[in-house]
Amino acid sequence: MTAIVEQVTDAAPRRRPHATLILGLCFTGAIAVLALVSLFWLPFDPSDISGGRLEGPNAEHLLGTDKLGRDLFTQLMIGARIALVVGTASVALAAVLGVAIGLTAAFARPWVDDSLSATLDVIIAFPVLLLAMLVVAVQGASLWSAILAIGLAMSAVVARLTRILARRVLHEQFITAARTSGTRLPGIIAFHVLPNIAPTLGVNLALQFGAAVLAEASLSYLGLGAPPPNASWGRLLQEAQGTVLTAPVGAIAPGIALVVLVLGVNFIADGLRDFADPTRRRSR
Repeated sequence: MTAIVEQVTDAAPRRRPHATLILGLCFTGAIAVLALVSLFWLPFDPSDISGGRLEGPNAEHLLGTDKLGRDLFTQLMIGARIALVVGTASVALAAVLGVAIGLTAAFARPWVDDSLSATLDVIIAFPVLLLAMLVVAVQGASLWSAILAIGLAMSAVVARLTRILARRVLHEQFITAARTSGTRLPGIIAFHVLPNIAPTLGVNLALQFGAAVLAEASLSYLGLGAPPPNASWGRLLQEAQGTVLTAPVGAIAPGIALVVLVLGVNFIADGLRDFADPTRRRSR
């Protein structure tokens, strides 16, 4: 009985959410609320230029106006929606392609595995932003081109990690037992490989989400992201750089929003890593 009580007492602290996970959920949740609200309500029409040019924060315009007289808070809310859409869609695309390629490499013959691994190494050697710029240059600047570009660029990283994790699992004894019992390849992947690599893969995808948001902002800043009137945070930063001394809020607001979202998803990834790694849980 004493041993049972000790086990329960020892396990209880491990179930408590880590502080970084809670902080990450708060940061990301705040941006998500802005994005969801923007679907149903905006303070002003995005194309409304009736406000004064470069006004400071006031009762009517919480963050002031830009150089065209548009409400900055409205633009910030639309930017939150774009950031979450691009981040979610590009990471989903990277996950589907990356997991498929990684599993193919893990289960393939050695020469196929070597060929895929070499190809992935070459792709990973190029920065994500550079690959995204190449894809956007071919497809043309648009929101969906940005999603496609970022997703394809990140899929190589996901594929590489999936291959490494899957090959590690394939050397376990329960895989040998499953094969001996007659379990087919789809069953091994679905019931043995994927459940064992999912925690680590989930942490990596959370980190990739933050990188995707930064990549989209960078593309928009360079004029290769979502074209006007889409109010991407990167485009807001680009438009505000000429007036940063006279109207600093135009650059500070989207910059802070970008930092909050990226920090939020990184904190979530750190919290998920604590739950996925028992040794880290014990150390805390």
